[in-house]
Amino acid sequence: QVQLVESGGGLVQAGGSLRLSCAAAGLTFSSYTMGWFRQAPGKEREFVAAISRSSGITRYADSVKGRFTISSDYAKNTVYLQMNSLKPEDTAVYYCAADFGGGITTYGNAYDYWGQGTQVTVSS
Repeated sequence: QVQLVESGGGLVQAGGSLRLSCAAAGLTFSSYTMGWFRQAPGKEREFVAAISRSSGITRYADSVKGRFTISSDYAKNTVYLQMNSLKPEDTAVYYCAADFGGGITTYGNAYDYWGQGTQVTVSS
């Protein structure tokens, strides 16, 4: 059973930084993709970033390119999302997810497991 637990959310002023963590348990496969998604009130869930376990390839949404960085520490089974130059429009609940289907995808429906989410609020 895979369990994903996010942490690191909080309240920050615009221009500030936060680092989210996603601790994974039960990941026994050698090839998977870890992704970050977010959902703001009244909006649909959207892709933020993803990293492939096997290739190390990363992918970002255009809205966060150059500001957010996804990384991983597989010895700790943890994936991070470093968020810099935060904007009020980054306010959302952030979720991490695991996809065992191979490749790297931005489609949330392709991901097999999800965390409970962590709130990020950016004040103007």
